[in-house]
Amino acid sequence: MFAVIKTGGKQYKVQSGDVLRVEKLIAEAGEKVQFNQILMLGGDDTVLGTPTVDGAAVQADVIDQIKGDKVIHFVKRRRKHGSQRTRGHRQKLTLVRVTDILASGGDATGVKAATNKAAPAAATAAE
Repeated sequence: MFAVIKTGGKQYKVQSGDVLRVEKLIAEAGEKVQFNQILMLGGDDTVLGTPTVDGAAVQADVIDQIKGDKVIHFVKRRRKHGSQRTRGHRQKLTLVRVTDILASGGDATGVKAATNKAAPAAATAAE
């Protein structure tokens, strides 16, 4: 069985046991996270989402928080203007191992949802 998930603006085809490098998630190494945006489930009976499959989920263990390879952006203007500019960037990534693909009941598991946004601050006490 496989699933197509969406996270960080990208889509990934995953199976149980796959190791992925996804955009940075708010999770520590060793935590279990759950991807809830499942676009397709494949296997014996293929299910396409409209746009997502209701109740489906993919659970994964966070292995580590890493940085991607360095990307160099070099601009050189020629002719009468001899200017150059170099800028670099290393994307922050999260390494995850897919452990389970749930076709239904994913919303009732109680596992933390995989997100790249910080949790909202706790409400302050009433004044």
